[in-house]
Amino acid sequence: MWETRESPHMPPLDGAAEWLNSEPLDSADLRGQVVLVNFWTLTCINWLRQEPYVRAWWQAYRNDGLVVLGAHTPEFTFEHNVGGVRRATEDRGIDYPVAIDNDYKIWSSFDNHYWPALYFIDREGVIRDSHFGEGRYEESDAVLQRLLGIEREPVAVEGLGVEAVADWDHLATPETYLGYGRGEKFASPSGVAIDQRASYVIPERLLLNHWALAGEWTIGREKVVADREGASIACRFHARDAHLVLNRGNADPVPFRVLLDGEVPGPSHGVDVDAEGTGLLRDGRLYQLVRQNGAVRERTVEITFLAPGAEVYAFTFG
Repeated sequence: MWETRESPHMPPLDGAAEWLNSEPLDSADLRGQVVLVNFWTLTCINWLRQEPYVRAWWQAYRNDGLVVLGAHTPEFTFEHNVGGVRRATEDRGIDYPVAIDNDYKIWSSFDNHYWPALYFIDREGVIRDSHFGEGRYEESDAVLQRLLGIEREPVAVEGLGVEAVADWDHLATPETYLGYGRGEKFASPSGVAIDQRASYVIPERLLLNHWALAGEWTIGREKVVADREGASIACRFHARDAHLVLNRGNADPVPFRVLLDGEVPGPSHGVDVDAEGTGLLRDGRLYQLVRQNGAVRERTVEITFLAPGAEVYAFTFG
């Protein structure tokens, strides 16, 4: 890992559409400092659970010569909106530089393929290590300390709310995309009407890891859109947490209601709904709908939108 001859140098940072929290930076500007590059996209649950560690490293080691550089590379179309990325940085308390990598130029220069991804770069500009996905936090902390030439206890981190570590022992439902481009396990009996408004029903029984629609929807390549008040989406899952990636497009804020096994969630509500299951779609982001209270078991979550215009992209779990 530490052989300079075989390790690539940090590529240029050309091509960012905009920079947040900083003037434009380039790799040459960062020589002499240890750099941690973090590729992320604002709706990624894996990044959301990793981010408290990145923030903590930035706060703990910035005076020792660490620079954290975020590269926001969007997965969904609406994530190209710089205002949404700016809100995400404010919501998460991110004050380190963030490059808006809407055209994937920085992503491509690193030959990156994952959200989230971490690249550890020494003071000579050499990439000494990388890590993809969540986890490996103590080892990553140790890599940073070694590059900085310090030796301390690892930074203590406790993620809260949507940032809390997943309950991996009980996580049995994968991320579920909803558009026809990547969607699977759609259970409404009429099947998919591609790119056209159609009526759907939710079957009486949903199998585990399957989902369905009720009411009037348009199923597009990367999203499903609620075309009428009262449109619902349901998913049968096994996990502590259930989230939904939502955007409202050009519509007004959209109120919604969440039911868990046909009842209000009560103490099992997520951070974005109350105990009665009431929520409001304002911004394009990930919404936490359920955090099971007590023993984790197989459940059905159903979300009903009380006005048209909701764009629904993916379920994620934790």
